[in-house]
Amino acid sequence: MSRQDNNSLLIKGGHLIDPAAKINAPMDILLRDGRVAEIAPPKKVRGGCDEKFDARGLIVSPGFIDLHVHLREPGQSYKETIATGTAAAAAGGFTSVCTMPNTVPVVDTDAWVTWLRRPERGAVVNVFPVAAATRASRGHSLTDFAALQRAGAAAVTDDGKPILDDEIMLAALRLGAELNLPIVQHAEDTHLTEHCSMHGGPTSFRLGLRGMPTAAEAAIVDRDISFAQQIRESRLHVAHLSTSDALKAVRRGKRARARVTCEVTPHHFTLLDSDVGEYDTNCKMNPPLRSASDREAILVALADGTIDAIATDHAPHAAHEKQVEFERAAFGITGLETALALAITKLHHEHKIPLMRLVELLTAGPARVFDLRSRGSLQRGNFADVTIFDPKKRWTFEVSKSRSLSRNTPFDGWQFTGKVAATIVGGKIVYRAD
Repeated sequence: MSRQDNNSLLIKGGHLIDPAAKINAPMDILLRDGRVAEIAPPKKVRGGCDEKFDARGLIVSPGFIDLHVHLREPGQSYKETIATGTAAAAAGGFTSVCTMPNTVPVVDTDAWVTWLRRPERGAVVNVFPVAAATRASRGHSLTDFAALQRAGAAAVTDDGKPILDDEIMLAALRLGAELNLPIVQHAEDTHLTEHCSMHGGPTSFRLGLRGMPTAAEAAIVDRDISFAQQIRESRLHVAHLSTSDALKAVRRGKRARARVTCEVTPHHFTLLDSDVGEYDTNCKMNPPLRSASDREAILVALADGTIDAIATDHAPHAAHEKQVEFERAAFGITGLETALALAITKLHHEHKIPLMRLVELLTAGPARVFDLRSRGSLQRGNFADVTIFDPKKRWTFEVSKSRSLSRNTPFDGWQFTGKVAATIVGGKIVYRAD
């Protein structure tokens, strides 16, 4: 029987980490017809199977969910396509990705949301579109949230551009509250960051580059959380949070029991603004790499539960968009294939954050943020999306072997501990390590 014809798969011999189900123990898992059919201690699964996966020595977890990726379709397929981007996601252990709307044209209608989800796009993992919050992401008038949601949008955002107008942001939060739809904010006061290309600090001063102040992020987060506290049923999600001051505002909102969540990226918990070195455009992103004190605040918040999710902000660019002067280079780096390795190497080994917490940040946490039901946990009846990884595997990332169309990463040649062994979507193996 071919793999495509199989409808059941037994994952045996692995150690299951499922934070939502509070499981951290050896377990066998039977997947059947795209769902979790049975979970039992080793050798106790009763049902038969068509195929087996030997997970001895490996961690089995719910499929990873990335709340923030750029797949560049429609309109920029020279950088990435849904097919290539989701192939990179599968190699990184992600079974679901949420794709941003800042494409050409902007994904601001239900027709474009539907287009993104069609089988002919060639996705190998689940794709959840995040649609534009305002028409053409210009910040002037709201899109039709209800129609976007019906078409399959998991949230709305003008990512890449902040919603600066107070009345528009308030209106978005009110409408989002009515529909129980998350509003995702790219927190940046662009009045303070115009013509800036990195974090404002000693490195920007040395390089003669205009620097973004931390207040540009923190002020927008502070404002939005105040709005979220006023509109009690609204759901505010802060994208790619990068500063200590913004985290203080998030903590305030959570203490006040506002429905506020946030994500951070692997590059922000790993790198510093000083890593820009001598104008390395692979270290240029927005929000920019920050100071050591900002990174330390992020590390504390990852450990203590303040941060809800790790998201990659996978932002592929063609070589000609990066191999130019620093100020002219595009913002962003790829990240899907290195996220788990960075989390294990930096967070688990260097900062002693438990694997249980890391898995939560990649599974149950993001599933809660966007209300992706029946995902983020391997409880019986849930979707059969599974990530299997070796937390002790040592390897070197070679960008030339990336499944992404683009090569803009600062991590080429880095040595890591922790590697994906297999990725399973709907009960089918879509990636298996060599």
